[in-house]
Amino acid sequence: MAKGDLVGGSLWDNYSRIVADRMNDPRHLGEISEEEAQELGADLVVADHGAESCGDAVRLYWAVSKDDGRIKKATFRSFGCGTAIASSDMMAELCIGKTVDEAVAITNLDVEQALRDDPDTPAVPPQKMHCSVMAYDVIKAAAATYKGVDVGTLEDAEMVCECARVTLSTVKEVIRLNDLKTVEEITSYTKAGAFCKSCVRPGGHETRKYYLEDILAETRAQMERENAANVDVPFAELGNFKKFKAIERVLDAEVRPALHQDGGDVDVDDFRMDGDVPVVTISYKGACLGCMSATVGTLGFIENVLKDKLDSSFKVEVG
Repeated sequence: MAKGDLVGGSLWDNYSRIVADRMNDPRHLGEISEEEAQELGADLVVADHGAESCGDAVRLYWAVSKDDGRIKKATFRSFGCGTAIASSDMMAELCIGKTVDEAVAITNLDVEQALRDDPDTPAVPPQKMHCSVMAYDVIKAAAATYKGVDVGTLEDAEMVCECARVTLSTVKEVIRLNDLKTVEEITSYTKAGAFCKSCVRPGGHETRKYYLEDILAETRAQMERENAANVDVPFAELGNFKKFKAIERVLDAEVRPALHQDGGDVDVDDFRMDGDVPVVTISYKGACLGCMSATVGTLGFIENVLKDKLDSSFKVEVG
């Protein structure tokens, strides 16, 4: 039976067969009693979480082994839509056999990926990603209960994209490290904004505290102010991040254009300070790969340019 045949329309085409199956026949729906946990030699953990955006709620039960701290059994009760049931069922299954710390590492993307029929086709439509987020959040609530700590201690920094669990600090760091200029580039690097898109700009189905458009504009403006302020600052006095960016600027202006003429290119794989000596590890691309002069002539050319433009003690290595 085709997915569309289940309801006689195209609605089900947006859901995987696994989601449809788990909606109708969840494997881990139910409760774990204190008596059952004791029979399993386990501690019972019960945690609740609700999604403000849709009113759905889920209760998670864990039986955590007293011997090795692994989750021997996991079940759930759901008060929500079919997608919430399917996501909660898969979430419970992914928890079984893991330690509590390992379970906390399960993300909503892991849940959604496990619900896919094939790796390249999303299991649910973008607006339903919040159901797998709810499953992720109830795991943290259960872990906090088990550890006897506030759930806030298990939280990352402020979240920009709930669907992909991308934090504000991550977005800013990715923009800076990769000199990103568009929201599409941010999404490509982090998956933020790839699903429900509420975090891209105001006007989505959920109001967000932060939007990618605003973060990009503010971070780019800050980068420009820093670049302007550092024009006359000696290389040795810059922080490591700004040293890295200075190296990239010199390569873009002085090295890469020459390499591009012959079909080659170079990437910076690592930068470190060896005492007072800046050391850059590079890798060649394109025509530079396997070129006889790359290990001597080209390497010397790159090193001399960096010595001339940034620091006379520069050392360049090939990774």
